[in-house]
Amino acid sequence: MADKSSFSVPLIVSLVVHVGVIAALAVSVNFDEKPKALPQAASAPAIKAVVVNQQEVEAQIAKIRKQKADAAQQERDRQAEVKRKLDEARKAREQEQNKIKKLEQQRKQKQNEADKAAAAAKAAKLKQQQEKQKAAQAEKQRKQKEQERRVAEKAAKAAADKRKREEAAAKKAADERKRKEAAERKRKADAARKAQQEKELADALAQEQASLNKTRSRQVLSEVEKYKALISQTIQRNLVIDQSMQGKSCRVNIRLAQDGFVISANVLGGDTIVCRAAKAAISKAGRLPVSPDANVYNEMKDINLKVSPEIN
Repeated sequence: MADKSSFSVPLIVSLVVHVGVIAALAVSVNFDEKPKALPQAASAPAIKAVVVNQQEVEAQIAKIRKQKADAAQQERDRQAEVKRKLDEARKAREQEQNKIKKLEQQRKQKQNEADKAAAAAKAAKLKQQQEKQKAAQAEKQRKQKEQERRVAEKAAKAAADKRKREEAAAKKAADERKRKEAAERKRKADAARKAQQEKELADALAQEQASLNKTRSRQVLSEVEKYKALISQTIQRNLVIDQSMQGKSCRVNIRLAQDGFVISANVLGGDTIVCRAAKAAISKAGRLPVSPDANVYNEMKDINLKVSPEIN
């Protein structure tokens, strides 16, 4: 719009100037002008018949002809000048029109160039916006892929760490199992060796204990027999006898406390009189001889005796 306005003002001024020039020329030219009449001689107050000099007449005629020719030439020159000026004005007008046309073409060209530049700028701006959007989208995709890569790497690292922990745990479990198996084998071997040693020791102890037991048994039996004899003697001392008991006997069961106290005395069978006398003798004694040795006592705390009155 600015270029168009700048072209319009000179164009209008130029047209006004040329129209004014043409109008001035037209006014100055009077195509109806007729040749000026020759000045007539002042009329003499009285005409005198004189003799006219032929040479003066011819000179006057030549002068008049020359004036007419000069006037005609001046008219031709004036018309030629007008024609020249009209041609110049026409040429100037054509040049101005061509200039205006050229300026209009230049304006249109500049307008087209401006429109093209604006369209190019708009297209460039649109392209820039599209490229910016594409770049933003690409950056978004890049960040998303980067995030996905980081998540994948983190998951892979976690999986690798988990696998390492599992492998370490499996190795540790395998080592622990091997250690336990080795320890179990060692324990079993030690247990077997210990069992063998204990068995051998037990066998040796058993043999020794058997020998001791045999010896002890003999000793206990000897002690038992000894205390049975002492008990029998005690019962005999407290037994009330008569001749009718000759050759008779009674079997009794006696239960004794650890201090020899008679807990109970029961008849197992035999002569009634002898059995009654035997029970009376046991009750009278109250306490019977008992060995302080526990083994001997265990053999004697519940004993069966045969009471046979000794008659002299």
